[in-house]
Amino acid sequence: MNKLTVSKQNVLIVAVVIFLGFQKINAQSVNQGRKPNIVLIYIDDLGYGDIGVNGAKGLETPNIDKLAKDGINFTDAHSSAATCTPSRYSILTGSYAFRNKAEILEGDAPLIIDTEMKTLPDMLQSAGYYTGIVGKWHLGLGKGKVNWNQRVSPGPAEVGFNYSFLIPATGDRVPTVYLENQRVFNLNHSDSLLVDYKKPIPGGYPSGRDHPELLKQHTDNYHLSSITNGISRIGFMKGAREALWIDEEIPFVLNDKVEEFINENKDHPFFLFYSFHDIHQPRTPNIQFVESSDMGPRGDVIAQMDWSVGKVIELLEKQGILDNTLIIFTSDNGPILDDGYLDYAEELVGDHKPGGKFKGTKYSVFEAGTRVPTIVYWNDQIKPGTSDALLSQVDLYASIASLLNISLETEDAPDSEDHLSAWIGKKTIGRKYLLEEAYAYGLRMKNYKYIHPKEDISIPGWLQNKKIDPGFFEEPQLFDLSNDPSESKNIAEFHPDIVEKMKNELLKILNENVSK
Repeated sequence: MNKLTVSKQNVLIVAVVIFLGFQKINAQSVNQGRKPNIVLIYIDDLGYGDIGVNGAKGLETPNIDKLAKDGINFTDAHSSAATCTPSRYSILTGSYAFRNKAEILEGDAPLIIDTEMKTLPDMLQSAGYYTGIVGKWHLGLGKGKVNWNQRVSPGPAEVGFNYSFLIPATGDRVPTVYLENQRVFNLNHSDSLLVDYKKPIPGGYPSGRDHPELLKQHTDNYHLSSITNGISRIGFMKGAREALWIDEEIPFVLNDKVEEFINENKDHPFFLFYSFHDIHQPRTPNIQFVESSDMGPRGDVIAQMDWSVGKVIELLEKQGILDNTLIIFTSDNGPILDDGYLDYAEELVGDHKPGGKFKGTKYSVFEAGTRVPTIVYWNDQIKPGTSDALLSQVDLYASIASLLNISLETEDAPDSEDHLSAWIGKKTIGRKYLLEEAYAYGLRMKNYKYIHPKEDISIPGWLQNKKIDPGFFEEPQLFDLSNDPSESKNIAEFHPDIVEKMKNELLKILNENVSK
C-alpha cells in the first residue's frame, strides 16, 4: 500500500469520525432541545401515610418509594379539594371547583368543564404535545341525557385530549363500561346500553337491594342498584354485556392502554394523565395481589397500584425516554377506610395511619383531607430530596406553562400560580395562602391552619354513614400544625389578629373576580 492510499484512507477515517461526531452532537442537541414528556399519575383516595416513604405499615410500595428516592418527596402538597370531581376539575382548569359549583357527579351527569374554557391539555396541545387520558374521568360527559350507543360528546376531546380511554365516572357507579375516544369500548350495538339514575330499567341488571345473594361485597344503602361482576353500584343500567368491565382486571386493561399510548407517541412530546381507579372502593384486588399486605383488600390494592406505577416507569425506561420525562405522582384527595363497601378496612388497618400524623379523611376539611402523597421526578433536571414547600395541585397549570415558557391569557387558569421553582426543587417556598376545599373551607398560611365557621353544622345523612368528622364548626378554628398536626387544640382566642387576617384572605378568595 503506497503513501497516497494511506493518506486517502486517513482522510476518509477523519471524515467519518467528524461526521459521526457531528451526528452525535446533533442528536444530543435535538434531545436537549426537545420538550419533556409529562406523565401525571393521579391515584384515587390515597392518603399521605399510605406509601412506604411516608411511614406506611403493613404494606410495601417499593416502586413509589424508589420514585421518591430519585425525585422530590413533598411533605406539604395538597389536592385542591377533599373529594374527587372538584380536584380533577381544578387540576385541569387551574380554577377552584367552588367557582363552578363542582361536586361529586353521578355517572350520567353532563360535562362540567366549559368547552370554551382553556385547560391544561389545551395549553399543552398548543405547545406541540400529543395529549391523552387513561383511567377515571368523573367530570361528566355529554350535554343532557347521554346516548351511550354513539359517540358521547362533549368529553375529553372537546377539552384538549387527543386520546381517551375512560372509566366514565367511578367503579361504584354505572355505567360499568370503558369508553375509548368517547365510544363504549367493545359495545355490541345489538345489545344497546341504557343508564338511569332515577329509576330501575325494565329488563336491566338485578339490584343489590333485591338480590343480596348475588353480591361478593356487601354495601351501604347508597350502593344497592345494578349489579355487575357481583358488585352492586349506584345507578341502574341495562345491556352492553360484552362491554362490561371486570373489576379485578381494570389495572391490567388500563396499563395496556398506557403502554399503547406511550409506544405510539414516544418519538414526540406527549402529556399523559394516568388517572387510576385504585384505591377507590369497591376494592377488588387481582388474585396476584390478594394477601400482599396485612390490611386486607385496601392494603392489597395499594400494592397493586404500586405495581402499576412500576410498570409505567419500566416502560418509559425501556423506550429510552425516562430521562426526558417529568413524572408527577399524587392523589385526588385524602384517604377513607369505609366508603360504602364492606371490605374490613377499618378492622384490619392495625397500626397503619392512612393520613400519617395528620387529622382528616376524604370529605374532610382537616389537613389529611387534602394533604396527599406528592412526588416529582425528572432525571438529571431535579435534585433528589424532600421539600416542605406549601403547594396546591391547582398550580400545576401555571407552573407547567412556566416550564414551557408559555404565556397565559388573563382569563386562563384564574386561580393557578406559578410555583415551578418549588415544584422542581429550586426553592422551598411555595404558596403564601392555600385554600382547602371540602364541605367547609380551610386556609393555610405557613404552619397555621384556619377553618371557617359554618351556619349549619348538621352533617348530611350520607356523610354520617362514612363515620368521619368533616370539620364543621360554628366558631372559627385556628391550629398551629407545627406542634399540633392532629388539629386538636383550637388557639383562635389567643391569636385574634391571625384569625382575622386568615378569615379576610379566605373571603377574598371566595369572593374575588376570577380574572387574573
